[in-house]
Amino acid sequence: MHLIVGLGNPGSRYQRTRHNVGFEVVDRLAERHGISLREKRFKAVLGSGRIAGEAAVLAEPQTFMNLSGDSIGPMAGWYKLALDQVMVVHDDLDIPFGDVRVKVGGGHGGHNGLRSLVQRLPGPGFVRVRVGIGRPQGPMDVSAWVLARWSSEEASALDGIVDRAADAVEEVLRRGTTDAMNKINGAGKARRRKKARNNDGGDATAPADAAPSDRREANVGS
Repeated sequence: MHLIVGLGNPGSRYQRTRHNVGFEVVDRLAERHGISLREKRFKAVLGSGRIAGEAAVLAEPQTFMNLSGDSIGPMAGWYKLALDQVMVVHDDLDIPFGDVRVKVGGGHGGHNGLRSLVQRLPGPGFVRVRVGIGRPQGPMDVSAWVLARWSSEEASALDGIVDRAADAVEEVLRRGTTDAMNKINGAGKARRRKKARNNDGGDATAPADAAPSDRREANVGS
């Protein structure tokens, strides 16, 4: 069995914000596979079913982002899951908007939800599906950026991005993490190269895990 967690903040105030893209991906998976997210346990809403032929639990913590581990740590323990059976979908400032990448383990990079998970799970070695939101251009504070709603241009592209992230979750379940990483991350590099060619320049092969700079995220809503 696999536990698939979307990170976000509960409540209408945070709907359609950049920091809640993990919730949107889990909602998409629930729609695709007929899973009802109505059960309330472990400080989360969750539902179970089968995805890509595998038994899966979809979960959205309702603790606010910086306490996500208070929900997911006990949940993973109750189901007796190994770290590689836990998959977390989250926004990532250090990935360009629209990119989707798969990673296993690593640090939290300043992401308060990941920080909480690393603290409450046995270690950092869970699977991450990272949805790029990019960094703000100009003087906007990072915490304001992640808690802001998508721009109209971003919103018009979001449906396809959420679909790709849901596809990535399914690929991990279907093919295993290593093969899924090669496929998903390789496809992303190909898209970046094509975009760079279309723009007559630019760095299309930036490293997948560029060193993060100071995020300065808000504590309550991020």
